[in-house]
Amino acid sequence: MKLASTLFLLLIYLNLHAQKVFDFSPICRLAYTEVMQLQIGKGYRDVEESRQANPQNLIPVYIESYIDFFTLFLNEDPQEYAQKKGVFDVRIELMQSGNKNTPWYLYTQSVLYLQKAAVAIKFGETWTAGWAFRKSFLLVKENKKKFPNFLPNQLIYGALEAAVGTIPKNYKWLASLLGLRGSVKKGMLQVKNFAFSTNEWAQLMQTEGAFIYGYLNFYLENKKSETVQFLKSGRFDLVNNHLLAYMAANLGKNDKQTEFAKSIILNRSKASGYLETPVWHLELGYDLLNHLQLTDAVRAFNLFLQQFKGKFYVKDTYRRLSWCYFLLGNMPAAENARQQILSKGSTIADADKEAQKEAQSKKWPNALLLKARLLDDGGYRNEALQLLSSTQLKNYADISDQLEYTYRMGRIYDGLNNYAKAIEFYRQAYELGKDRTEYYAARAALQAGMIYERTGNKKEAIVYYNLCLNLGEHDYKSSLDQRAKSGIARSTGQ
Repeated sequence: MKLASTLFLLLIYLNLHAQKVFDFSPICRLAYTEVMQLQIGKGYRDVEESRQANPQNLIPVYIESYIDFFTLFLNEDPQEYAQKKGVFDVRIELMQSGNKNTPWYLYTQSVLYLQKAAVAIKFGETWTAGWAFRKSFLLVKENKKKFPNFLPNQLIYGALEAAVGTIPKNYKWLASLLGLRGSVKKGMLQVKNFAFSTNEWAQLMQTEGAFIYGYLNFYLENKKSETVQFLKSGRFDLVNNHLLAYMAANLGKNDKQTEFAKSIILNRSKASGYLETPVWHLELGYDLLNHLQLTDAVRAFNLFLQQFKGKFYVKDTYRRLSWCYFLLGNMPAAENARQQILSKGSTIADADKEAQKEAQSKKWPNALLLKARLLDDGGYRNEALQLLSSTQLKNYADISDQLEYTYRMGRIYDGLNNYAKAIEFYRQAYELGKDRTEYYAARAALQAGMIYERTGNKKEAIVYYNLCLNLGEHDYKSSLDQRAKSGIARSTGQ
């Protein structure tokens, strides 16, 4: 009996002090794939099964972190964040108990720090996010030196290097202080290599690679239609893979391919077990509004607002809800929605800042220009042009309406590939708005730069990107500055 007790205690001791391992076993690979598709129910069950099969394996802990990351990032529930905000640090510490002689030791820590940073931004904890981002970058950089042939390094290091490469000049001191240096060109090359690789790990991490590559290629490389075509290529299951379905719907909408975006949302799998998130209602609301399906858009926006517990894009949603009611002629409901802008949500996102500013102005937009804007945003450019073809600049008495008219005509002609007319209107919009706080002048300069870049005139593109960067404070300044900086980097080959 005494011997049996001794052996039992010895087994407990050995279990507690056994070195933790990083083993992507078959059940772990299945769990990871399910979680990356946002099949949270199946993924969690398989995580538990793999944890029980090998308590010393840290990969189930690593995969479980993705579940919390996606849930917190997409749903932004402050109560859930209060309960789970420390879980990333706990898991990072667990990773540090693993075998140091494997590339997964530093890689998993880097990813968890990056998850911590992204979630912290959602909840307004910018300093926490900044330091976690720095830690993630330095860890994967070290891992890349130690294990240069470990392909997943390229995905995370490349993404971070590209992101750092877009930091505007006036924040370079901060990047230097944090010990960060980046290049959009070099970073994107690594991400692309991973996304299109046939390597074992790249194949397992296909969804994660496509997701990161897609967003960076869309926004940093400005290859919008190419990115959407990449998602349409048939390589991906946009019905059962909700993460890539969300990206396809989101980027499709932002590339003005509204019908494609809407079809993705409506045709995604409705099976149980997927992460429940109200962002689907928001995306559908945008698509419906952009084709002036106002009553249906009202329903979708209200469902989002009823279910969403976060702050990002809440003001923008109320703004678009107010537009719906305004265009429907229901001014009491429009005014009520506008009042909600002033008290709900946050102003971290540029769209929310613009919504707040519009609500404070107490001025309603020109209905014709608003309809044209929405149709153009949806990719219904001929319908938008038909609306505006009956008016000219002189028909608008208000300077802000004149500015919006010239900018909107530029965007419509740009979308119709009539670059000469687009540049003409963009220049006019820039001159009208360069001393004002609306975003139109900056966006006009940015779009003109993109046309010149697209047509091979890199020198003129840089001129217009700098015009965008050198403007004073305006709506969307941070995001437009970043895009202009990316344009300069592409045009100069940095």
